[in-house]
Amino acid sequence: MIHLIKNVKVFRDGQWKNSEILTAGHKIEKIADNIPCGFEDLKVTDGKGMTAIPGYIDQHVHICGGGGEGSFITQVPPLKFSEPVRAGVTTLVGLLGTDGTTRSVANLVAKTKAFREFGLTAYCLTGNYGYPSPTLTGSVKDDIVFVEEIIGVKIAIADHRSSNMTAEDLTKLASDARVGGMLSGKPGIVHLHTGSGKDPLRIIFDVLENSEVPIANFRPTHLAPKYEEALKFAQRGGYVDFTCDQDDMYNRSGLFCRALDQVPEGLMTISTDSNGSLPVWNEKNEMIGISAASIRTLHETIKAMVKFHGCPLEKAIRPATENVAKALNLYPAKGILAAGSDADIVLLDEELEINSVYAMGKCMLRDGKMQVHANFEL
Repeated sequence: MIHLIKNVKVFRDGQWKNSEILTAGHKIEKIADNIPCGFEDLKVTDGKGMTAIPGYIDQHVHICGGGGEGSFITQVPPLKFSEPVRAGVTTLVGLLGTDGTTRSVANLVAKTKAFREFGLTAYCLTGNYGYPSPTLTGSVKDDIVFVEEIIGVKIAIADHRSSNMTAEDLTKLASDARVGGMLSGKPGIVHLHTGSGKDPLRIIFDVLENSEVPIANFRPTHLAPKYEEALKFAQRGGYVDFTCDQDDMYNRSGLFCRALDQVPEGLMTISTDSNGSLPVWNEKNEMIGISAASIRTLHETIKAMVKFHGCPLEKAIRPATENVAKALNLYPAKGILAAGSDADIVLLDEELEINSVYAMGKCMLRDGKMQVHANFEL
């Protein structure tokens, strides 16, 4: 289908310009002030009053549901297909958490395939908190090489729920992930859940000092409470991922604005931990409460950065679009609105609320209403 979005603001040439976006199939063909078109089957959308941004990329999503730290009744339900769409997320990376026993990499890959069939771009990570890592093929390297959806491995450090792996263990895991990525043209990342343990990034620095694994292969997340350590890691050239906080939106969004100015250009990403559990622990590491993260916090946080802290929209979206696209080797297909990029487009109204979402050129949400409906969702 050939589609023309007219009268919409797009950030290009260093400023927001009233523009037209022409898409054909799943690609953006052209963005310009005016695009004359005479196609018989042309669909035209009037974007008056709207601002177009790239579809968000959320690289930390528990698509099968997370949790379970308080027994079976505390397992978080899986992510519904409509939820990323309503949140403006057109690309996601699924992963496992604490539970690699009642949930599996096979289940994760199947759910990733389902999100692709629904119309979104989806990838996943093998492994979970534990080591040795649970896999689909019996090998982290083989999972990355032979399973299309798998682009890296997940592990946990500095957390009482982890396997308390050694620096030698992490070196071997990172080496397998790196080579698997090299052989398959994938990023081959080690995505590290970083807990509240002491000196949380020390194990990564130990590996960097005593091996040949590049810093780019390590992707620590949940770094907001470890901000100074995150800065040190980024200053050495590493990507740092900060998690949105739905319970403290104002302060977390303010921290993100600060990080955008202090983290080296392009190395900051943000994610939601969607459908992961948010357990509350006492001083004995006993769980005394639990809730779940929402994928909607990605856009809500970006909106807070703009409205509460005065961050320019084009700057606020970068950690969830261009930066993460480059980090996952998806740029320039993802993370930017430009000719040749995938037609992943989010239209925001004048209040920065999500009005419409296009994923690979297909209209998934229009005027706040779902246009594509999944089985079993009312």
